[in-house]
Amino acid sequence: MTDAYLDSPPLTDEQRTVVEQPWDARVLVTAGAGAGKTHTLVRRLDALCGHEEPEESLEAAEILVLTFSRAAARELRERIARHGDRARRVRAQTFDAWAYGVLRQAHPDGEWHSVGFEGRIAAAAQAIEKGALEAGDAVPPAHVVIDEVQDLLGGRRELVETLLDRYQDSCGFTVVGDAAQTVYGFQIEDLAERADETDRFFDWLRCSFPDDLVELHLTQNFRAATPEAGAALPYGPRLQRLAEADSAATLYEELRELLLEPTNGMGALTDGLTLDGLRNLSETCAILTRDNRQALVVSGLLHEHGVTHRLRRPLEERPVPYWVAELLRRTEASGLTEDRFRALLADIPLPFEPNTTALWTALRRAARGTGRNMLDLERLRRSVADGRFPDEAADPETSRIVVTTVHRAKGLEFDRVIVLTPPTVAELRKQHKDELDLPAETRALYVAMTRARQDLYHLDSPQLPVLRRTGGRRNGRRYVGGWRSYDRYGIVSETEDVCRNNPPGHEADAVATQAYLLERVLPGHEVLLRKRHDLPAGEHQSPPYALVHDGREIGEASETFREDLFQVQKVNRTWDPWWPDEIHGIRIDTLETVTGSTAAGVNAGLGDRGVWIVPRITGIGKYRRADNNEEQSA
Repeated sequence: MTDAYLDSPPLTDEQRTVVEQPWDARVLVTAGAGAGKTHTLVRRLDALCGHEEPEESLEAAEILVLTFSRAAARELRERIARHGDRARRVRAQTFDAWAYGVLRQAHPDGEWHSVGFEGRIAAAAQAIEKGALEAGDAVPPAHVVIDEVQDLLGGRRELVETLLDRYQDSCGFTVVGDAAQTVYGFQIEDLAERADETDRFFDWLRCSFPDDLVELHLTQNFRAATPEAGAALPYGPRLQRLAEADSAATLYEELRELLLEPTNGMGALTDGLTLDGLRNLSETCAILTRDNRQALVVSGLLHEHGVTHRLRRPLEERPVPYWVAELLRRTEASGLTEDRFRALLADIPLPFEPNTTALWTALRRAARGTGRNMLDLERLRRSVADGRFPDEAADPETSRIVVTTVHRAKGLEFDRVIVLTPPTVAELRKQHKDELDLPAETRALYVAMTRARQDLYHLDSPQLPVLRRTGGRRNGRRYVGGWRSYDRYGIVSETEDVCRNNPPGHEADAVATQAYLLERVLPGHEVLLRKRHDLPAGEHQSPPYALVHDGREIGEASETFREDLFQVQKVNRTWDPWWPDEIHGIRIDTLETVTGSTAAGVNAGLGDRGVWIVPRITGIGKYRRADNNEEQSA
């Protein structure tokens, strides 16, 4: 083993011990915030692929690397490309992407793209238990690598346990986690069940491999370069043992007081000095919020004041980049050579310089043609339609400023971190009453405070609207309400609120609309939903709404949106719903590639591929009258 890796930092003794474990070892690594986990895992993968003894070395296809998010998978892939030597062919995948691949292998005729995330995870566990990884061209893993295993809860925990249990005689693993950073317990509604899940995977490992589980620790911090950035790190060991609400309350208040040091304060988001500081940033910066409501409000305020940023999407959302539709539509060929692929991509307007070699490799893996060096375009289209578009080909995040919840920032780091001022324990108890999970709140605050490399600040939380959900359901549509049960002031936009069944502008000029989207519409641009007429589109739907950008229609509201708007406005059985003339405050999130029927594409003049570009929107929409520009309410 050598440390001659260009600009790769040398291994510490703790890291080296992890890296040099044999391929069939069962290794549990406890690693605190900023302990160099990714660096250690990259070198571990290199060691697994390039051991001096052939019988101790694995092929890339025999190593399964699972991550919780596309961002984490992308970061690991980039680090492998930069610092890895022999592990360059190892693929890091999200749980969902891997589960989807397992299901496609086991049940190729299944409509898995229409099954929800939890359903796919559960079905993949069942398929593995029945031997899906031993049939056909499947390759059972010889070694499994997973980071952030403290957040393995529910279905994902059962999936990993099923995998490791089935191949316990032939598979090693390296799993890394930190109980102090468990923040995904909120996905389990029942507090008692949530408490049972905490540390459950750690307990399962120790019980399942009592004689050969190797437990190692990474204790040194490499992230925090200043005392301010590292202020919360000493609290990690205490958080690893945190279980009782009383001790959590004490620790929460200590962390809060540490964050609220006067030197860390930035005042209000809309202060001139704060805004100027954000506009002139040259470093990476994350504004961390406790929930989606805060994130949407902060993002809206930044847009209003001209601060360029990115609102991080939920981890499970995977839009296909818009350039894929253009790539498919700009040629009638059935396949592409690499040179032709590069030429076509060069003609598509992009906001970043693409890594065409990496994109070609990722697309070829997903849609290999019959020729040795050909990209099969029909297979590429099917990968989009089936939800199998490779994560490696997703667009990179290029904005210096990211607005994100603490949960979506998990495992990431930034030069500057700004945390919205957290409430006191008393305020939390008033807000959440019997549903308060103080240990979870404490760990979330710790995670937020340990994302910074240089600067850690706190920012006053802006005034927040009252958001409720239809039917009081956890998955109901969020809307802007008030203290009266019948108040309706707006609706929160969601992923599929723009129609995908027909191309935008299909009733007028779809070709011109596609060109307009490419040339004029950018993430962050303001759009509105405008009512076309008063006639409902269906018995339980609102009237149709057009998506308007700078006075031009660029899409129409989907059936899902119309049904949800009906549910929001139908306050009770006897209430006659009313329909806002316009819905303002919505922004373009991104442009994405979608697939539809061949007939819809042909009829719209977009060729016979059945692909086109559709805008995806985000934000808290406010109802408004079109005639006098005043906000509407029930």
